[in-house]
Amino acid sequence: MSECGSTLPRRQLGRYLRNGREECGLTLHQAAALIQRSASTLQRIERGMVAHLREVDVDALCKVYGFDGEMSAAMKALAVQGNQHSWWCEYGDVIPQNFDFYVGLEAAAQRLVTYEPELVPGLLQTPAYGSALMRASHPEDSAEEHTRRLQLRIRRQTRITRKYQPACLDVILRESALHGVVGGPKVMAVQLRHLADMSTRDNINLQILPFSCGFPLGEAVGPFVILEFDSTRKGEAAEPPVVYTECFTGGLYLTKSSAIHRYHQVYQDLRRSALDATASRSRLRQMAKEYVS
Repeated sequence: MSECGSTLPRRQLGRYLRNGREECGLTLHQAAALIQRSASTLQRIERGMVAHLREVDVDALCKVYGFDGEMSAAMKALAVQGNQHSWWCEYGDVIPQNFDFYVGLEAAAQRLVTYEPELVPGLLQTPAYGSALMRASHPEDSAEEHTRRLQLRIRRQTRITRKYQPACLDVILRESALHGVVGGPKVMAVQLRHLADMSTRDNINLQILPFSCGFPLGEAVGPFVILEFDSTRKGEAAEPPVVYTECFTGGLYLTKSSAIHRYHQVYQDLRRSALDATASRSRLRQMAKEYVS
């Protein structure tokens, strides 16, 4: 399939619609009949292969699957983005505030390649560390909202901790992420021990980029995640990889092969300057002791 055969918003929309259909126990033929479309058309929608999505079809499917108002609005916004054929999308102004587009991608990814210069990635955060960050970033949250937000982050972590086919996680943490105190010394000590323990898992590779290496690329590098998806039976990628970067106004999603290749190059350049996994684990355990000494 060519790069423009299925844009990221259309693929993600298709995934949510397929999940909705399956949760209702409907076959392709049954669901298609309910919106007066063919099964082949619905299948192409679910695969993200329909170039011009009709709002009436998306609206009808949302009603059939019983999506609430917020979910329906998110699906329609994805359809609008999917019709724009853009290689990157800033979703902050079109997707409902509580609808997390990234979480859906992360849940479907088979491998995540992450660089973080300032903070521990969400998939590796302890509850106390995550809670402290959330209180700072969402001070207006009620106790109930805070708990729900934290529970979502903890549920996300099962993607890399489950016994059956956990996702692979490759992480490079700049040393500054280990010195930035979040929640106090005791919270940091527990967090660093947790990182060391998680790095012993077969599906996780964690390396520290020490201060002593300076700036390997000659410039500062912001945080990014490369999401890679499972392969088909023929050994081909089920869908193209995605690069995600984040800023205050929303998320940036890159799908062009040249962008993916460049970010992989950057990651490998950083990796060559980072401590190996064993030395990184030792550094984490030593720093954890220093926080409570």
